[in-house]
Amino acid sequence: MQIDPLLRALSEPTRLRIMRLLAHMELSVGELAQVLGQSQPRVSRHVRILCDAGLSERRKEGSWVFLRSAVGESSEPAMGAAAARLLTIAERDDPEFAHRCKDDRRHLATIREAREANAQAYFARHAPEWDTLRQLHGADEPVEAALIKALGCAPASLGALLDVGTGTGRMAELLADSAEHVTALDRNPEMLQIARARLQSLPAGKVDLVRGDFTELPFEAGQFDTVLFHQVLHFAPSPGTVLTEAARVTRVGGRIAVVDLAAHEREELRERHAHARLGFSDEQIAKLMTDAGFAPESPIELPGDTLTVKIWTATRGAMAPAPAKATA
Repeated sequence: MQIDPLLRALSEPTRLRIMRLLAHMELSVGELAQVLGQSQPRVSRHVRILCDAGLSERRKEGSWVFLRSAVGESSEPAMGAAAARLLTIAERDDPEFAHRCKDDRRHLATIREAREANAQAYFARHAPEWDTLRQLHGADEPVEAALIKALGCAPASLGALLDVGTGTGRMAELLADSAEHVTALDRNPEMLQIARARLQSLPAGKVDLVRGDFTELPFEAGQFDTVLFHQVLHFAPSPGTVLTEAARVTRVGGRIAVVDLAAHEREELRERHAHARLGFSDEQIAKLMTDAGFAPESPIELPGDTLTVKIWTATRGAMAPAPAKATA
């Protein structure tokens, strides 16, 4: 980060407003334009200057591009942290700037409402499907309580958490207080929009929503302390490949939790809900996890009205998995 482009970027009032908005939540260029009452081309130009200066950054999510602040008051680089603190102080001590920022944040309510309306419309279209699955799985609350207990959740105890196949973002929301940072991944851009609506009240920078596939995670090795698969693994034609990839991005000593169905014979779930696997036995999961490089722990069983939910946890070992076994 260089001082000249940084100061030039902060020399324009609109860009100061954008930085304060991004300190509260990620926004697309269109959403920024809506809040600021300016054209998208003009806002795009401001965003480009901020990104070139290292003050904000773009993140692609399918066909959408979201902007977020690249600086924080207590994070590196030091020059960026100083800029973030300056903007906070300016909003506190400059009455005119404070009034403008307050007015901008009031317009964020419109953005939140639009996201929530899209989420409600999606659920209205898919309500019968969700109701059917809920009836099969049983109540969510006992499963969630058992998962929290199994992971030993406490503030920040989960470290960097990866929620694979985040779907609606429910698990990311549930575990956010127990994680230092949450990465919520899904391959479906529409589901990411649903998750964004659910998670938008969390502090800025707490959650990253990423589009990607669980067979080829877009992350560096050893990046996460905890990896979660909640009702996701049964969609994998090759679950061994998926767990091996999960092991790659989990640090040594980190943990994985798989919440899924116990082995069953409900064949209709293949056709109606695209389940590639009809649940798993404890022996299957233990072997898959061991082959991937995890040390399995005792499973937890939660019988539902029709199907049984299991929670399998494991710890990442130091030894790399054998690639030949990853196709189980």
